[in-house]
Order: sequence, then structure tokens, then C-alpha cells
Amino acid sequence: MTGPRLTPLAASLPAAVPFVGPEAQERTLGHPFAARLGANESVFGPSPRAIAAMQAAVAEIWMYGDPEAHDLRHALAAHHGCAPANIMIGEGIDGMLGYLVRLLVEQSDAVVTSDGAYPTFNYHVTGFGGVLHKVPYAGDHEDPAALMARAAEVDAKLVYLANPDNPMGSHHGGAAIAAALDSLPDGTLLVLDEAYIDLAPEGTAAPVSPDDPRVIRMRTFSKGYGMAGARVGYAIGAAPLIDAFNKVRNHFGMNRAALAGALAALEDQDWMAHVRREVTRARDEIARIARDNGLAPLPSATNFVTVDCGGDGALARRVLEGLVARGVFVRMPFVAPQNRCIRISCGTADQLALLAGALPDALRDARAATKS
Repeated sequence: MTGPRLTPLAASLPAAVPFVGPEAQERTLGHPFAARLGANESVFGPSPRAIAAMQAAVAEIWMYGDPEAHDLRHALAAHHGCAPANIMIGEGIDGMLGYLVRLLVEQSDAVVTSDGAYPTFNYHVTGFGGVLHKVPYAGDHEDPAALMARAAEVDAKLVYLANPDNPMGSHHGGAAIAAALDSLPDGTLLVLDEAYIDLAPEGTAAPVSPDDPRVIRMRTFSKGYGMAGARVGYAIGAAPLIDAFNKVRNHFGMNRAALAGALAALEDQDWMAHVRREVTRARDEIARIARDNGLAPLPSATNFVTVDCGGDGALARRVLEGLVARGVFVRMPFVAPQNRCIRISCGTADQLALLAGALPDALRDARAATKS
């Protein structure tokens, strides 16, 4: 008896998960985390209007969601001052990236990204047979000039750039991103991941027309809007590319209640302003806790703070493990030299108090183990 006949490409790939979820770690530990500060979720939650809209939609969950996401697309178009033809809705940025890579990347096609940047993008590229070419960060920032230069060298189909960046929390001004487009090779598409743009300083969004065929922008309701579990993302791009998503996307992939919640969340910008204030407060508190323990918080334009532990990746890993053992879930960058850091998501006052209580002991044990 034979098993399923995987494609040669699929058979060659590891059964990897880009991120090990906190739930999996909790199952291994045998207990839940006391402070969930690692997944860059918004503990401040979605708008109460979004919650009410989703609750009301549950009674209609027997129906499929609108495959065109008409109401949300038109509302987003009005919000961004573009046409509905410039907007595509999908299952979070992760889902949108998967569709985009499927549209553009064939086996052996070159794709450029930063070494240590968002691993889910890499996962999709590898899954469709693309070849990743990576450039290092420059001063804990992604390096647009180096990305564009590498794209020209390898004739890249795609260049991935996150602004603001995950995992470092750094950002470039939007004007710098727009200027970098002058060096984008002809035929290369810039994938501009703006998952954290709602929490970034004014002027971070690149002043680029939605109709510019060189760029596709990825946005989400997972971060500032506090709807990570609903999986609602969207792309902003030139109409021909946006329409091409209809060739490959799951037309019934969007949850009906999630669409209703996203629409209500978009309409409640007062709540978004409230979340921004809470995020600012939490970033300041994380930075204070880090400095009180002799660590260096990096400037952040996101809903997390990346903290330099003052050593190498081994020390940072021990600090992370010490926090996890004490019930505080955090994550860290994967690639040196950024892996000298840990990354702490914004939390409530109670959660950050738990962080403040756990960090001194985690640091002490990590430093002692490093010396031994």
C-alpha cells in the first residue's frame, strides 16, 4: 500500500511552523502563561462596537461570508482615499502573502528579504519553490538601499520590506521608503508590510499612490484594531494586481462575523486612538522596566519593545527561557546580531507588573549560566 504522492517540492520541505504558538508552549509547560507578552497581539482588545457586531453576526453564521467582502472593501477604500478596485481582503497578512507568492513566484525565482525578517513570508516563498536572497539589517533597521541593490543583482520577482519592522520595532520615514523606489529594478514588486502602521508615528506611511504598480501594501486588523484571532488582512495595490488575486484566492475564506467586526472596528477610530494611548503607555513602562534592570530598550514604532540584553544570542535565549519558566511569554529575534535581544509585547499594567517581578531573577540566572 502506498501513501499520497507528494510533489517533489513538497516532499523536500520540512514540516515546519514559522512560529511555535504560546498554546503549544503552554501544553508543554502544563499550565497557562500568567502574562502573554510574546505574540504582538493587542491585549487592549477590539472596539466594543466590533465585539457587538461580531456577536450580532453569530446568529447569521449559518451563511457564508460575502465572497467579495463588498462592504468592508468599500469602507477601506473610503478610509484610504482610493477605489475599491485597489483593495483585496484576505485571511490576515499571512494569507495575503501566500496568495501573492502563489501569483508571482515559480520554482527557482529570486526573492529578496532581510535576514531575520518575518519568517512567514519566507515560508510561503520556499513553499512555492522560490529562492530567498537575504541582506543584513543596518543598525537594527531594515536596509532599503541594500534590498533594492540585491534585487537588481538577482533579478528578484519580489522584495519584502516591513515598515515598521518586526522583530526590531524600528521604522523608516515614509518619504525614505518612497525615495527607495527609485532604485527598485524594473519588473520587481515591493511588498510593503505595514502591519504596525496604525501604531507608528505620523509620517511613517509611504506617500505612494495606490495605483503605483511597483508596490503592494499589506495591512491588518490584527494589531491596532485588536482582532488577531479574526484573521482579517487586506492589500492595497494597483487594480490589475489586486484583481489577479481573484485567480487564486479562497473566495469563501473570510469569516462572516470577522468581516462584520472589521467593518465596525474601522468605523470606530476613537477606539483606535484609545489603543494608541495604551500602547504608548505600555511601551514606556516596558522601557522603564528594562532600564531598571540594566538593559537597553530599543526605540519602537509598534506594539512591542525589543530589549537588548547586553550579550549574545545565548544570553538572550536564557533570559527568554527564564521568563517563560516564570509564566511570562516573550519572543526573540532569530538571527544574529538582532538575537541579542528579547521582544516584549505591550500589556496591561498587571501583566507588566508580572514582567517586572520576573525579569530580575531571569536575568540573574541567565548571567550566572553564561559565566559557568
